[in-house]
Amino acid sequence: LTDAAATVSTLMQTGASVARLELLDEVAVDAVNRHRHWSLPTRPTLFVEFHGTSDEVVKEQAELVASVATDNRVEAFEWTRDEAERNELWSARHSAYYSALALRPGWVVHVTDVCVPVSRLPQCVLETRQDLDRSGLLAPIVGHVGDGNFHCLIVKDPNDPVMEAKVQEVYHRLIGRALEMGGTCTGEHGIGLGKSSFLPMEAGDEAVAVMRSIKAAMDPLGILNPGKIFLPNS
Repeated sequence: LTDAAATVSTLMQTGASVARLELLDEVAVDAVNRHRHWSLPTRPTLFVEFHGTSDEVVKEQAELVASVATDNRVEAFEWTRDEAERNELWSARHSAYYSALALRPGWVVHVTDVCVPVSRLPQCVLETRQDLDRSGLLAPIVGHVGDGNFHCLIVKDPNDPVMEAKVQEVYHRLIGRALEMGGTCTGEHGIGLGKSSFLPMEAGDEAVAVMRSIKAAMDPLGILNPGKIFLPNS
């Protein structure tokens, strides 16, 4: 898993023209195999899509990725120009959430959304995987890792308060880990209701006060997304 994330970190520094760069860890690949009745190798896998002005440019980009991946001990590198094959491969990433959900019928998935500098991605993903394994929680990791963003799909029993408490502990440690590494508690999902308590930790009380004043100026009646982003009376 560290090697896959290190490949991403190195690749981004090369300036490669990558259109999409996604990661599925071994737990995620196993979930997809079970759900889709596939037989992908059960190991951390990167899905990469290239774009360029010609076939030759795309080939050069693919060869660059293969070289970087080889330096990071990749076990296999496969690529195709066939549109049907590409769509089939990308469907693995697109079905990751439902694949996780299918692991425990009747349970739900708690989706996390941290983002860290790409240089810290290998360490953050590894420590997160280790934390999840120690906790005993079932949680595939997937991510749009080209910008350091990844998600834990924590599968949980909605009727088990003990498990929910464990999920929250892991969740808080994950966000703390991301912030310590210079990242953010939300890579793409936003603060909303669930992360309002983390915003002051990330931005600081003074910055949040400025945000609140701007919100008040733009929305004096408090009718735009009321109650979201900021803690009540904070």
